[in-house]
Amino acid sequence: MRCPYCNADNDKVIDSRATDGGRCTRRRRLCLACNRRYTTYERVEDRVKLSVIKRDGSRVPYQREKIHEAVRQSAYKRPITSEQIDQIVEEVESGLTASFDKEVSSLAIAERLGAVLKRVDKVAYVRFASVYRQFEDVGEFIEEAQELIDEAAVDIPGQQDLFE
Repeated sequence: MRCPYCNADNDKVIDSRATDGGRCTRRRRLCLACNRRYTTYERVEDRVKLSVIKRDGSRVPYQREKIHEAVRQSAYKRPITSEQIDQIVEEVESGLTASFDKEVSSLAIAERLGAVLKRVDKVAYVRFASVYRQFEDVGEFIEEAQELIDEAAVDIPGQQDLFE
């Protein structure tokens, strides 16, 4: 493993623990060249063998990192921890693998991710929706925000957030 700070290939593992319900191993490492610490995650490769059908009809391999990056950008400066981001990505990915065998549209992924973000953080959801729904003007953006305000006004009994 190369150090993200000095690019040296000389480290030692300080701590290892299972995360994501045992599906991932988190390792704290110490670079022996620069003495800085960093974290790596180890998962089973090719767990998801989906192809994503993009809006233009092209097909690309599913990449978990793209969902992770979309959530990270939407949650920028929001009270969402990196562990919560990982949980969101895991929930979306689990739903995709349960619902789709070989192919899934990028819009289906966006809808699923949007539903989870809406439940977790409304501002992160609006940020995400503004990109994937490609709002043409401010009016569409305001309509989406108004829907969230209306939903918040009608508090649904028994509804629980993902991270309570």
